[in-house]
Amino acid sequence: MQQRHPVKHSTSLYQRLNEEAQRRRKEARGTPPGIERERLLRKARQADNASQMTEWLSSRGLRAPM
Repeated sequence: MQQRHPVKHSTSLYQRLNEEAQRRRKEARGTPPGIERERLLRKARQADNASQMTEWLSSRGLRAPM
């Protein structure tokens, strides 16, 4: 079994997820309406939700999700 090597990221997970969501939305704008566009928008929403959860989980004194 291969051993995983830790990766040092220069940006936070929250920031990387937000950038991913923006990138997918931009890509969706250039795609004609259809299944592929919906898939890109769904992935963007998932990245947004993940970034919100990441921020919530890493905050002091957990607050109820919005």
